[in-house]
Amino acid sequence: QVQLVESGGGLVQAGGSLRLSCAASGRTFSSYAMGWFRQAPGKEREFVAGINASGRSTSYGDSVKGRFTISRDNAKNTVYLQMNSLKPEDTAVYYCAADETGWRVANYEYRYDYWGQGTQVTVSS
Repeated sequence: QVQLVESGGGLVQAGGSLRLSCAASGRTFSSYAMGWFRQAPGKEREFVAGINASGRSTSYGDSVKGRFTISRDNAKNTVYLQMNSLKPEDTAVYYCAADETGWRVANYEYRYDYWGQGTQVTVSS
């Protein structure tokens, strides 16, 4: 079983930046695609960003494209989400997820096999 531990959430001002980290257990991290999702109160869970196992392919949700960057360090079993130019509408709980089918970049929740506990990101205006 893969366990995901997230960190880096917090409160930032609009226009600021924040970097989320997700550390994964196990020796097979490099075979998993990874993704970030977010969910605001009363709203559906939304795809934010995804990256395949090698890190060569990425995908972003329309609302964050050009502002957020997903990356991974397979030597550290860690995936990152760099968030720039933050807006109040980015406020949500952010979840890290792992997909055993590592060759693809999946933007659907059901594609992911393991999930982190979520970390709160709040952007003030």
